[in-house]
Amino acid sequence: MRPELERFRETLHEHARMRPSSLALRGETERYDYAALLAEVERRERMLRQEPAGVFALGLENGPQAVLWDLAALLAERPCLILPPFFSPAQRAHCLEQSRANLLMAGPELADELKAAGYQPDGGFWRKPVELDDGLPSGTAKITYTSGTTGQPKGVCLSAEALLRVARELENVSRPAQPQQYLAVLPLAVLLENLGLYAALIAGATLTLLPQRQVGIQGASGVDWQRFLGTLVLSGAQSMILVPQLLLGLVTALERGLLRTDQFRFVAVGGARVSPALLARAAKLELPVFEGYGLSECASVVCLNRTTANRPGSVGQPLPHVRVKLANDGEVLVNGSHLLGYLGETPFTGEWWPTGDIGEFDADGYLYLKGRKKYQFITSYGRNVNPDWVEAELTQRGVIAQAFVHGEGLPGNLALLLPLDPTCDDDTLAQAVSRANAQLPDYARVHAWHRLSEPFTPANGLLTANGRPRREAILARYRDTLFELETSEVAP
Repeated sequence: MRPELERFRETLHEHARMRPSSLALRGETERYDYAALLAEVERRERMLRQEPAGVFALGLENGPQAVLWDLAALLAERPCLILPPFFSPAQRAHCLEQSRANLLMAGPELADELKAAGYQPDGGFWRKPVELDDGLPSGTAKITYTSGTTGQPKGVCLSAEALLRVARELENVSRPAQPQQYLAVLPLAVLLENLGLYAALIAGATLTLLPQRQVGIQGASGVDWQRFLGTLVLSGAQSMILVPQLLLGLVTALERGLLRTDQFRFVAVGGARVSPALLARAAKLELPVFEGYGLSECASVVCLNRTTANRPGSVGQPLPHVRVKLANDGEVLVNGSHLLGYLGETPFTGEWWPTGDIGEFDADGYLYLKGRKKYQFITSYGRNVNPDWVEAELTQRGVIAQAFVHGEGLPGNLALLLPLDPTCDDDTLAQAVSRANAQLPDYARVHAWHRLSEPFTPANGLLTANGRPRREAILARYRDTLFELETSEVAP
């Protein structure tokens, strides 16, 4: 067994030995103390070791069973894929087909999808005979799929050593705050949440995992705020990981006196850029918010502010397990914790991973991000979206001639649309948007749109000579229009 993995197992054994009756894990109806957690994980580990080799996929809703099976796969050293619930059925089918998962644990809501993909229920699992993939990088413990910047998300293969080293550093960072109640807010398929749970277990905290609907999370971009805030209170959450949009809701609730700030000890926020104004509001409330930065290809967290070193506006200093430097063009490069490779592609053997983000360091080593090297944007819910993908869906149905999609840091995506037929009415345009949205996962859908009165052309500076949109120019020209859409249609 690898050193970090052995250390993690020893930590679970130590908790079970030293504090066997301490509550480790709770869900809607299930509760496990640390002794019971270890017993249940090792029982599932033995079951997995008796199964034929291959990728083990999880399609369970957030809850204790998802954690127990995930931990069992980790300790059994069996590659594990957690299917993102916010993916479309076609994307989940792609994940299963590409990974060649031969064993799957899933809830009844996925039964039709799994049968269509060739899986059959057997002995509590779903099974499918597949030829093992020799292309899976050696040492892969976790296959985590990106949010999908295009219709075909990419599988990132990571080792247990990389994952658990990050989890250990997260526990070290949060230790001065001594949080003992951790609430899982994001889906377990989000790597950041997955590692947050490992960190909480290393700390010996109590983990609360509830179905997303009970937490108030609706898909990838919807929130039932009353339910979400109620869950924070009833769970006694002291520590959690939020995306910017959820932090906005929490800060707003605190400002209105709906919650008490002193409940919280360590609130990490990441997944997308956080507004400096929002951080200032949180600081005024004395809410212990710590912004960080990471990416799946680097086993999640790379930089993080912390109780002893916090500089709002930055994403913090690099964690001890990595080195970070800037390329000549300002691109952030990371060494020390990166993927084994993308599934189905040549293994990564380089020393520095190019993140695609532009940044700069201050004199004290705090990293400040300046934007994406390319035009991919990240919504306020932490989902990556390539606008070309969404624009292609909008314009391929014979109604919309040109489309421009924008959603950087927003809770819902906005679009500028030019109809193919000038006499087309708005209802027809709305129907075309609805048909395109039906083919997209919810984080990529258009939430509000504006009808253009003139096309993008090279002559007006909004189109390149080869027909590609000049995105900066379009944003500058239609900034007021987009702002009106944002404030009137997709405001939280």
